[in-house]
Amino acid sequence: MTHTSSLAHGRSYLAIPGPSVMPDAVLRAMHRAAPNIYAGELVEMMPGLTADLKRVARTKHHVAMYTGNGHAAWEASLANVIAPGDKVLVPATGRFGIGWGETARCQGAEVETIDFGKRSPMDMDRIAETLRADKAHEIKAVLAVHVDTSTSIRNDIVALRATLDDVGHPALLMADCIASLGCDIFEMDAWGVDVMVTGCQKGLMVPPGMSFVFFNDKAEAARARLPRVSWYWDWSPRAHAEEFFQYHGGTAPTHHLYGLRTALDMIHDEGVEQVWQRHAVLARAIWAACEGWSTSGSFAMNVADAAHRSNAVTSLRLQSPNATALRDWVEGQLGLTLGIGLGMAPPGDPSWHGFFRLGHMGHVNGQMVMGMLGGIEAGLRALKIDHGGGALEAAAEVIAGG
Repeated sequence: MTHTSSLAHGRSYLAIPGPSVMPDAVLRAMHRAAPNIYAGELVEMMPGLTADLKRVARTKHHVAMYTGNGHAAWEASLANVIAPGDKVLVPATGRFGIGWGETARCQGAEVETIDFGKRSPMDMDRIAETLRADKAHEIKAVLAVHVDTSTSIRNDIVALRATLDDVGHPALLMADCIASLGCDIFEMDAWGVDVMVTGCQKGLMVPPGMSFVFFNDKAEAARARLPRVSWYWDWSPRAHAEEFFQYHGGTAPTHHLYGLRTALDMIHDEGVEQVWQRHAVLARAIWAACEGWSTSGSFAMNVADAAHRSNAVTSLRLQSPNATALRDWVEGQLGLTLGIGLGMAPPGDPSWHGFFRLGHMGHVNGQMVMGMLGGIEAGLRALKIDHGGGALEAAAEVIAGG
């Protein structure tokens, strides 16, 4: 029997921007028999779990948990503060900003979108102009994606809060931190964010299936003004639970809770600030390699200015031969899976194959990142893709310097 030669046998590496690599400790915590959901350990862990979630979000206010993905958190957040006919402003820098706006429109909101494209961050002057023109304060919320996972653009939420304040606009500031929480610096209370949404499968290192909506007292007051909120999406009983089932709107995602408990322990044992620092160094190493490859051929970083890049995901362009060929080679030959170029070209458009993404979020360290970069270098060489040199040396220099 003839076997195709491959070096992919062994432990694979999923280097996509979520779901992220899951720690063995998290998987072990989840590998257990079904627990009692009426009394005992699972019930008793909830107050500490919510407190530790808020420590990661850097808030002293409220958190509601949902059994669902990030799209569920989008819908839950809107259901609690936006009534049909209300207007929201969406400053979009990629597919996920557009998507949150689409969710609002499906819930009956009037959506005004400022599309900044796929390579540039939000322009605060344009946002201020739109807010000033809203003399009647019809805009009830600004839906801002901190890091858009499709483009890897990191937006300045502090500047957006300042823009709202300078204009004197009372709209809620709502932030999507699905890609960024636990990776990029985020300070909910200090930055003046009213509502924040995230999921469990990226920086929180748990399999997909849970999402969270954090909200402050201003947002809670907006919820109180609504004539109704659906029983399931209502964040009030979840954030102020008196009985276990209220945290989850019914049956709990039991094994996710055990995994989340372990993941939060890992984050707090390392220290949130150190987690941010680790992601920052690893991101700089990746950028150094990508900048090296970009000196020749069609390889290019999607975000030119490092100040606007995320420490969790890097979006890249490779037209010749194309990014899909590179992704296929490293997965088939090395067991390394890179992310597709989500939202960078219309479905069915051949140019879709010219984009890919690197996920570097959550449970990643220096040797993993250097291994990923080495795999990409091998793929570029194997496929004879024109690229610049010195990439791995530049990355190693960043790692060595910390």
